[in-house]
Amino acid sequence: MAMKINDDCISCGACLPECPTNSITEGAPIYIIDAATCVECVGHHDSPQCIAVCPVDCIVKA
Repeated sequence: MAMKINDDCISCGACLPECPTNSITEGAPIYIIDAATCVECVGHHDSPQCIAVCPVDCIVKA
């Protein structure tokens, strides 16, 4: 499973430094999560950190 950023993203960049697998990149016009490398923070944190820091709640399970 992986996380996905929906169209509500405001491209604030808060999620970028939180990703332990560097699966988040800046896209146009919103950020993108690479499903091939996203592990939902399993083995790194208790819960997905991108969700925890997102100010507009635009990150969901894909």
